[in-house]
Amino acid sequence: MTEGRFSASVVGASGYTGGELIRLLLSHPHTELRQVTSERQAGRRITRAHPNLRGRTDLTFTPSTDLQPVDVLYLCLPHGLAMKRMDEFGRIGTVIVDLSADFRLRRAQDYVEWYTLDHPAVSQLQDFVYGIPELHRSEIRTSNRISSAGCLATAAILSLWPLFAQGVVDMTRPVVTEVKTGSSGSGADTGLASHHPERSGVIRSFKPTGHRHTAEMLQELSMGAERPSINFSATSVEAVRGVLATSHVFTKERLDDKALWRIYRQAYSGEPFIRLVKDTQGSYRYPEPKILTGSNYCDVGFEADTHGSRVVAIGALDNLMKGAAGQAVQATNIRLGLDETTGLEFPGLHPI
Repeated sequence: MTEGRFSASVVGASGYTGGELIRLLLSHPHTELRQVTSERQAGRRITRAHPNLRGRTDLTFTPSTDLQPVDVLYLCLPHGLAMKRMDEFGRIGTVIVDLSADFRLRRAQDYVEWYTLDHPAVSQLQDFVYGIPELHRSEIRTSNRISSAGCLATAAILSLWPLFAQGVVDMTRPVVTEVKTGSSGSGADTGLASHHPERSGVIRSFKPTGHRHTAEMLQELSMGAERPSINFSATSVEAVRGVLATSHVFTKERLDDKALWRIYRQAYSGEPFIRLVKDTQGSYRYPEPKILTGSNYCDVGFEADTHGSRVVAIGALDNLMKGAAGQAVQATNIRLGLDETTGLEFPGLHPI
């Protein structure tokens, strides 16, 4: 960094996450955005892929082989590519923020189980900090390798973590989590499932079991050697942006809403991007992804089941922001000693 500014480049910048990251970095008061790469669109203006940035920049896409050294290098590549080139990228970026899944998991065997691949850079897995700041802020402050968390996992983890951290969860019983997600979570590449006549109006279960983000939940919600049982399902809905995670968890003793308020306030008091949402009146009594569009907030809610020891935990976020680009910028701010809200002040829209 020089004079309070840092240089940055984005690799794999033609997709939705890359475009959102460019948008944030162009408005960030401490950032000099130098290069954005795309192999397929090299030589074209970035506004061809991201028309919302017209008038904001004259940058063109370059091939990743033309990258020059920068303070922060963001990787928005498809899963499986960054892990093969990390040595190369390490010579370009002093700080690397990887938005793919390639370095999220600490154990090599988890990549075999959940991604059916042998990780080619096992020795580097421990170099990366899992990039949810609310859980790993102190490690992020000193790490030059940050792996941004998955969007579905972030919503589920942040809504559940206070219960696990306080040790109130009955670890002998399974956690059941169902996440609804908008179409942008599938990326910018087209396919039959994203074709408008096929996608419009759907409420489609696309991964009832075996979703890869389960591995992140297991990793982050394990308390020492005690590993929870997590049953995770994912459903596509018609929205473009947004994630809503609804989790059912059983506690050791019956808790009422007053006890839950204490637990969640203790966990998230002072967190700039966590809002506790549990109202008794109005349409927005619980977390709602729609009003979070474009914001870096994760709204968290909860409710005790008066008929037993079940707690319903709810998390909502914008998958391209707190679930991807926004969280990456938040982690960068922390790593560089900036106010972590810098460039992320937008509160969302209502109505939309």
